[in-house]
Amino acid sequence: MTSAVAETISVENLIKGQAYGLGFDLVGITTLGPAETASRFEEWIANGYAGEMGYLARGAAKRRNSRLPFEGAISAIVVGLNYGGREATGPIARYARGDDYHELMTARLRELHQWVEREIGHPVSGKAYVDTGPILERDLARRAGLGWFGKNTNLVNPRLGSFFFIGALLVDLELDADAPFEADRCGSCRRCLDACPTGAFVDERVLDATKCISYLTIEAKGAIPVELRESIGGLVYGCDICQDVCPWNVRFSREVREEAFQRREILNGESRTVARALLSMDSDSFSSDFKGSPMKRAKRPGLMRNAAVALGNVGNENDLDLLRAARVSADEMVRTHIDWAIARIE
Repeated sequence: MTSAVAETISVENLIKGQAYGLGFDLVGITTLGPAETASRFEEWIANGYAGEMGYLARGAAKRRNSRLPFEGAISAIVVGLNYGGREATGPIARYARGDDYHELMTARLRELHQWVEREIGHPVSGKAYVDTGPILERDLARRAGLGWFGKNTNLVNPRLGSFFFIGALLVDLELDADAPFEADRCGSCRRCLDACPTGAFVDERVLDATKCISYLTIEAKGAIPVELRESIGGLVYGCDICQDVCPWNVRFSREVREEAFQRREILNGESRTVARALLSMDSDSFSSDFKGSPMKRAKRPGLMRNAAVALGNVGNENDLDLLRAARVSADEMVRTHIDWAIARIE
């Protein structure tokens, strides 16, 4: 690039070009400051919709004002990374089938940070966030023009749908902000709300996490309420149903491109096959099979609990021996779910 051409390209466009070059699918810029959705988020927590996720209440000051994570923070470079919405639905939510997105995206945002410093020619204070702090990344993403809040609470982009991760790099640079995404393109559609098997949506854009299958199979550490177990069906970790039915995903979601997000071998197969594999694993196989996987968040007892519920819903008499064998060494919480599954099959 000649110096004359370079001078005609804004630093904002150079940053975006580099972000796309690093593999991100979406990028926008916004100015930091008071978060528009912070009060609604705090009301949501006060209503008990966060369940056991007590950590969400921490860092309230930073959540209310995105300039507070470090002194001098002015702008946010907000990115989106597609994780594939074209693959067949299955017992494991698409986002969790490969490697942990937190690590991959954080590394790339830090690489972008280093590039910005080299391009600017002096040190730039910055901090990357990928679900790793009290920053409302979804709020920043809408303000950066990346999409609108769908009725299922996910950010929806008109060219990509909602099967993408959001990350943000906060910097102490005065950057020209993109126009926020003001339109609501859900219209009168309520397919996501009506499709939820457990009735987790209190209203449009209000999710009761304590009824959400993703929460029940990932975040909840104790027993899954008996009245919700049948509705979980063959799902073992997470849920994509409200995204699967969204017309924007039906039309615009893409194949998974990142090699790191490809499905792991142990997760190949339909619900019963995956549930049997998870219920059969010991501590060593859990550690090796799920090294670097977001599924480690549920820990081995959580995955065994989920597998037992799935087998209770989609298994048959050929699974009884496996369930009884797993019961011998399982903790009390897992045993109650295995007993429920055995009773269902019998």
